[in-house]
Amino acid sequence: MSGPECCSNPPTLNPSAGAGHVDKFGALNAYITGSPNSNSAVLLVSDVFGYEAPNFRKLADKVAAAGYYVVVPDFLNGEPFNPENPNKPWPIWIKDHGTDKGFEDAKAMLEVIKSKGVSSIGAAGFCWGAKVVTELAKSGLVQAAVLLHPSFISVDDIKGVDIPISILGAEIDRVSPPELVKQFEEILSAKPVASFVKIFPKTSHGWTVRYNPEDAEAVKAADEAHQDLLDWFAKHLK
Repeated sequence: MSGPECCSNPPTLNPSAGAGHVDKFGALNAYITGSPNSNSAVLLVSDVFGYEAPNFRKLADKVAAAGYYVVVPDFLNGEPFNPENPNKPWPIWIKDHGTDKGFEDAKAMLEVIKSKGVSSIGAAGFCWGAKVVTELAKSGLVQAAVLLHPSFISVDDIKGVDIPISILGAEIDRVSPPELVKQFEEILSAKPVASFVKIFPKTSHGWTVRYNPEDAEAVKAADEAHQDLLDWFAKHLK
């Protein structure tokens, strides 16, 4: 279901990246950006490299600039996947950082967000985080969801979703290949629920947050996905 592609092209983490701030949010640290007085909040759930990735925080700030209160928790508890760490190879790391625990933590985060008085909450998940967000969507705990280059997601998962959901996939992706994403689309289009599914040509798994800022084409593809995410939340949260 998942493997080297999930872990390729790791970002250079920077704990002080972004225009927001890091604070304790419930039981976890979180990067928080945007107005706490907004009626709508967005929970962003990272890939295996965690919440200190600069491109990821830049996207959080972009979502905040569109008028949302944005919370990006450290669901990996200070231990993002490090391909260079011989003591924690992928099979061991993922055992310690399962998406089931991420889902439990995310439920707790939503309770804290709700306590701020927001009226609607959306969630977007990337790779590993997309599975967490799918579980939130299946439980009806958020009003709208976006999955970007998802990992670990099955056809049965998508059958269980009954809130507005958008899935953005990469053309070059062994984790969630276009054939699987098209299956997701068929399932969703048969449901009485809003859905949007798009496969981005010439992109690889992780393209929305693990792009090279110097590569104009890569930035353009990431920006297009970011705009689709913003459009989805504008339609289903505001």
